Amino acid sequence: MSLLICFGDSITAGVENRNEAVLTAKLADKIDYYEIINAGVNGNTTINALKRIQEDVINKQPDLVTVLFGANDAAFHKMIELPIYQNNIRRIVQLIGPDKTILISPAPIDETVQFARTNEILASYANAVKDVATETGAYFIDFYSEMLSLKDYQNKLKGIHNDGLHFGEEGYDILVDLIVKKLREIW
Repeated sequence: MSLLICFGDSITAGVENRNEAVLTAKLADKIDYYEIINAGVNGNTTINALKRIQEDVINKQPDLVTVLFGANDAAFHKMIELPIYQNNIRRIVQLIGPDKTILISPAPIDETVQFARTNEILASYANAVKDVATETGAYFIDFYSEMLSLKDYQNKLKGIHNDGLHFGEEGYDILVDLIVKKLREIW
């Protein structure tokens, strides 16, 4: 059985109303040819990711890794500058290997309730992820554009926190479908 690690921040680690991470639980319901490990840590930026990537990802020798960071990097109170963020994403791909990395752009937010970041800034971080994927040959999921293209995307961002950032079951369904589609393309 192949190993898939989901590496990220609170979007990856989020549990909503469950006793386990929603992302990896929903992935496990849809695919049975992967052992799935959740390596999401609340509040993490790409700087934190680089500090823990060896232990949480590399040492486990995964076959594929989803990488979803940016919501915290783009937050006003943490603000990892865009060139540093892009270099960190590039370094993560180099450490994992582009053939094993599925980069996922950060999602948009509902600006009516989320005040620590803006969609304009998140769009530039999403574009940085896309550029790294193109440059390195890593796989890429444009989660930002996929979510933004939905006319009621703000409703998909409603979770138990209702903070415009941490989405609920519907948001995770969209993300999981995009990951499953990408896994099928890879295989």
